[in-house]
Amino acid sequence: MSKPAENPDIASIPGETAVAGSSRNRRAASQRVREARDRLTSTSGTRPAFDHELLRQYAQTRLSASLVVMLLVVATGLLSSFWVPAVSAAVWTCGILAIHAVVIRYCTKFLNVAPSPANTQKWRRRFVILDLLYGLSWTLILIHPSGIDVVSNTLMLFVMLLVVAVSSMMAASLPIAAFAATIPVTTAIAVNFVLRGTFDDYILAALAVTAECYFALLAHRLHSTTLATLEARAEKDALIGELEQAKAISDEARHRAEAANVSKSRFLAQMSHELRTPLNAILGFSEVMQSEIFGAHAVEAYKDYSADIHNSGVHLLNLINEILDLSRIEAGRYELNEEPVSLVHVVADCHHLLKLRASSRGITIHEVFERDMPKLWGDERATRQIVLNLLSNSIKFTPQGGDIWLKAGWTASGGQYLSVKDSGSGIPEDEIPIVLASFGQGSNSIKSAEQGAGLGLPIAKSLIDMHGGTFTLKSKLRIGTEVIITFPPERVMTALAPMQETAPPLQPERPDGIVNDKSRPRHKPIMSAGTGL
Repeated sequence: MSKPAENPDIASIPGETAVAGSSRNRRAASQRVREARDRLTSTSGTRPAFDHELLRQYAQTRLSASLVVMLLVVATGLLSSFWVPAVSAAVWTCGILAIHAVVIRYCTKFLNVAPSPANTQKWRRRFVILDLLYGLSWTLILIHPSGIDVVSNTLMLFVMLLVVAVSSMMAASLPIAAFAATIPVTTAIAVNFVLRGTFDDYILAALAVTAECYFALLAHRLHSTTLATLEARAEKDALIGELEQAKAISDEARHRAEAANVSKSRFLAQMSHELRTPLNAILGFSEVMQSEIFGAHAVEAYKDYSADIHNSGVHLLNLINEILDLSRIEAGRYELNEEPVSLVHVVADCHHLLKLRASSRGITIHEVFERDMPKLWGDERATRQIVLNLLSNSIKFTPQGGDIWLKAGWTASGGQYLSVKDSGSGIPEDEIPIVLASFGQGSNSIKSAEQGAGLGLPIAKSLIDMHGGTFTLKSKLRIGTEVIITFPPERVMTALAPMQETAPPLQPERPDGIVNDKSRPRHKPIMSAGTGL
């Protein structure tokens, strides 16, 4: 009996842990996507998630501009002392600075508060009320010097423009607060000028109203730009979240595929052991019975039955080996045992092995090899398997009395190639990708009496790809099929002497600096890159 398998739960813990972690990442990404999408859902006027961000920008702007406001208030207080009593100017300066200090305190406190819709509305009302008080405070100092002379009126208008401009810029993220801070000042100045009743005062009143409209429009534009920036950032966050979600889904699928691949590899390894053990007994005893080592069969048909059992066992063993080879290649666990390999000798050996099989079907195999080809640096077993797969595939689908051509030679780039061409029925052009896929079979192979598993060509293609070569399949219906494999120039060992029956004598140094000395180590060949080295 075979050794019992390990606990599957223990074996699957790493895969399950990776899948669980990927699921958590996917849920977190989904939450971020929902939050970003919520920012883009509109309600009355603005978007609720943007309201808090706009208030944050308002508070940060007020904090950064606090020194400018203080300088403006102090300068205005000093100038106003020329038209109003110094005590009144000092009281006004202290009062508006107190309001400004309250605004700064509330802005600092707001930046430390957790965002919520209820808190956002409450803080919005507070900031609007404070800006309204701030604007009303400016009206107390600006309406006093009007009507004294042109200089005082111009100075008052100039100060009003400064106040309106600074307030509009600071409160651009909150337009209603900007209006609350500027409209009282502009209204008071304009009304004060109109009540004077002179033409010059009317012009100054019109200039004040025009300036208010301009700065109001500017504040609205700044608010729209800020809102568009926030929307773009939210859309970017949503896109990043969707990408993270897609990546999490992809990672989860990859972990599941890796876990399934590991399970498949374990299953194949276990089944190969379980199947090969009875197959060896079946092959051995069926061969003994077929050879009649212990005596002739009483019934002649038993000998034929033994041969059928042996052939079926060999076919099954070959199929198991092909499946295991393909599984190792796909899992990236097929390691090349590289050494000097003669492509011509490998092809000749494979031809010798399959010659009897081809002769029994009346198929003639022609050899066209270039002479004195150097060795390749590659895996001899893999190269032999490539040639056997291609040649046996051609024999299988070549009709009685057909021909097969084996050609080996140089490529235009300095590499080596092998061509296996037959006179079979050919493959439709639309079925070529099918026959190159694992377990893929064309319509002709399905109709053929000698069917396979559809692994010969995929294995050959994968092995030549591991050598850095190319695999080309050309086929035409009712004409034949040709498979060409090439090895890159880097694998051609041009530093070694051409293969001959006897070792060549020591040759002098070549112009390119290579010395064909027998003392050169053979296990570290110099590769060719098209220049002789």
